[in-house]
Amino acid sequence: MAKDTLINLRNQVMYCIYVRNYGPNGTFKDVENDLNRIKDLGTDIIWFMPIHPIGVEGKKGSLGCPYSIKDYREINPEYGTMKDFKELVDKIHDAGMKCIIDVVYNHTSKDSRLLTEYPEYFYRKQDGTLGGKVGDWTDVIDLDYENRNLWKYQIDTLKMWAGIVDGFRCDVAPLVPIDFWIKARAEVKKVNSNCIWLAETLDFGFIKYLRSKGIDCASDGEAYQAFDICYEYDIWDSFNKYLKGECTLSHYVDRLNMQESIYPKNYVKLRYLENHDQPRAKKIIPDTQDLRNWLAFTYFQKGTTLIYAGQEAQNTNCPSLFEIDKVDWAGIDENFTSLMKKLYNVKKISLVKDGDYKLVPFNELDTVAGYYERNNSKLVGIFSLKGKHGLINIELKDGVYTNILDNKTIEVKNGCITLEDEPVIININN
Repeated sequence: MAKDTLINLRNQVMYCIYVRNYGPNGTFKDVENDLNRIKDLGTDIIWFMPIHPIGVEGKKGSLGCPYSIKDYREINPEYGTMKDFKELVDKIHDAGMKCIIDVVYNHTSKDSRLLTEYPEYFYRKQDGTLGGKVGDWTDVIDLDYENRNLWKYQIDTLKMWAGIVDGFRCDVAPLVPIDFWIKARAEVKKVNSNCIWLAETLDFGFIKYLRSKGIDCASDGEAYQAFDICYEYDIWDSFNKYLKGECTLSHYVDRLNMQESIYPKNYVKLRYLENHDQPRAKKIIPDTQDLRNWLAFTYFQKGTTLIYAGQEAQNTNCPSLFEIDKVDWAGIDENFTSLMKKLYNVKKISLVKDGDYKLVPFNELDTVAGYYERNNSKLVGIFSLKGKHGLINIELKDGVYTNILDNKTIEVKNGCITLEDEPVIININN
């Protein structure tokens, strides 16, 4: 684990933006014009998917993939200029938020500047040709981290950007040597001592597959040596199986609880219902009331909450990475965004940062109760994930409490609570 990771990241909400599909023109100026709304929704960190020029050779779709990067040190002219980006970052800072950018260090485009200037930095297949170790990423070629000169180039690039932004989301981070990331973190710290490091880690099945092919691939536990935050793909298969009725709620919740013991004490997970690689939450959880409970559960869990632009409008279409495919804002619902704002306030409660944390499942009612405790203070969350009603046991003394999400009273009688449609969060601060 990065020993200096700040656990106040557990009190943070991150908002992800793909500039091409954001606003009428898909530019930095469009994002700048929307900053007040993003901030008001409840956002601490804005993450920009890759902002660099996109490769043309072998490109996917008509416009190419942002993860096929032509030049790590330049700005995609579709979005604006370097000056425009720096002005946007200044505005983000002025609004009290931070900014992180995508780092795609496993591969470049087939026509990248790096290939032109340093062909020795690239992975070669047995026949000597360029290519990739895994996957169907036909528009990219892999880098070779056996070459230590590549390390210097990549770290120098990070240090350049660390003078502008507040951190990095690192694409398929486990495929790049952990020792590189450890060194990069140490070097970047000289430029930005508070840099945020987010790793896109991988699911267990993919890690096992890669290792079976003789490819080095780090686990989450290893990634925490260099990174502050890791994706929650370690439990993603159970999440999907539960939604499909292929496993019990207990199985899913047991996996979540296990994170408390298998990772370092100051671990931080990225909690999300969707991201740019996954279906939209509204697509897989179409019932609005169920979605409200899942949203509340996501905010309640220990970790940094991620919102993918358009999630607040309950989009069902996951925008294409390769075409202009705009976020649809027509579905904005004040009741839904109001809930997000209230959940943001819950995220700021101190117990979410350092309280003793556990989840308790109730299979028959498809309900999760969550607890944060410290001394005599307690934060309790109750989430009916499939709209079922009934009684559940709750670890609260009999009495009347207030649901801080809607200010309605909640009665605990004989150690039980009656499930309602809406999520419930009770804050006892003694």
